[in-house]
Amino acid sequence: QVQLVESGGGLVQAGGSLRLSCEASGRAFSSYNYGMGWFRQDPGREREFVAAISWSGAITYYADTVKGRFTISRDSAKNTAYLQMNNLKPEDTAVYYCAAQRGVALSRRMVDFSSWGQGTQVTVSS
Repeated sequence: QVQLVESGGGLVQAGGSLRLSCEASGRAFSSYNYGMGWFRQDPGREREFVAAISWSGAITYYADTVKGRFTISRDSAKNTAYLQMNNLKPEDTAVYYCAAQRGVALSRRMVDFSSWGQGTQVTVSS
């Protein structure tokens, strides 16, 4: 099993920045290659893809709505993935979830992510 713990959410004004962290643990995470991803969900809306990074860090994907503003990265030595969010907008307000998918291929689909964190709230005020 893989356990994921997010941190770094909070309240920020429009135009500001936040960095989310996701620390992974568990024997499986150390034994296999895992891609990491970030999703978000606002009340009343479906959970949506934000960004993903491959196990090696060589491949990244972004939703069009965050491209150019958000950057996903990972530190394999720390088993941690990051989401740097710049130029935040009120429409970025949501609960952000970290997720992990086993394997060398990288997918943006929720169904391909087998482990999920509890989420961290990001609120952007106008």
